[in-house]
Amino acid sequence: MNTGRVAGRMKKLNELTPYIGDSMNYLYDGSSNEKLRVCNVYAFHLFNDGPGEMEIDGKRYAIDRRTLIFLRPGQPHAFHIRSGHPLGSYNVYCELWEENAPISAARTFIYAPEPLTFAKTTAICPCAEMDTLPGVFSLQPYPWLYESFVTLARLFHDSVHYSSELVNSLLYGWILSWYNVVHTHQATDYRIVKLLAHLNEHPEERASVDDWSEFCGLKRSYFHSLFLRETGLTPKAYHHKLLMRRAANLLQESELSVTAIAERLGYPSIHPFTRHFSAHHGVSPRAYRLQPRGGRGK
Repeated sequence: MNTGRVAGRMKKLNELTPYIGDSMNYLYDGSSNEKLRVCNVYAFHLFNDGPGEMEIDGKRYAIDRRTLIFLRPGQPHAFHIRSGHPLGSYNVYCELWEENAPISAARTFIYAPEPLTFAKTTAICPCAEMDTLPGVFSLQPYPWLYESFVTLARLFHDSVHYSSELVNSLLYGWILSWYNVVHTHQATDYRIVKLLAHLNEHPEERASVDDWSEFCGLKRSYFHSLFLRETGLTPKAYHHKLLMRRAANLLQESELSVTAIAERLGYPSIHPFTRHFSAHHGVSPRAYRLQPRGGRGK
């Protein structure tokens, strides 16, 4: 029996060679083909809504709005959906390591009580980073991750030119982005997420902590502690980091003078701006502008 496991050195996640064999919108309604089964390729199921339940390796997980299910080849699973409350999903079936003889375009399922074993499955390379990716994950706090997955699922059918190259490249980038989300502390409270989006769009806007707490609809003391817990930084430290990043971008991409950049970012004069920038980046604004781009740090 070919288990699909490929012997060899441990690979890194950036060595993926994704190939999407099929993508579809599917409505799970509790029908018989949703019972315990296995598939011989990798599968992603992104549910638009809930509630429902997903069984993976004998354990049940809740399906809520924007729940992502990631299934490995040969992994036993079942969908427990009420017939009176069907759930829509974006399904993507793919290889992640095989580029020579992909089989996901003609994937195969085996249903219980038949033996849940395949004569052939897609390649499964040893990859410790991939092993850390969860089988069930909520994309609700990460709207950009949700939207980009929906986009690649739709482009599988909607793109005309270079369709395969396009969607496979998108899946590669999406998995790396997902890995970053899984392994990087991310804000999840919707009020803080909303404020962070605003601050990232308008870092040059000067506001007080009271203004930001009001923006979130929270009392100042609770807002401050919640922001620190969600981001690891105080509100002012987070805003200062964004301000210094915008300053660096303006030095790189514009011909504005250092004085003009300081004014644009709300500084009363060039002197406090230069002091803040030098402390953050390790060099003065003028020296930073003269550095080769490859040598620039933060």
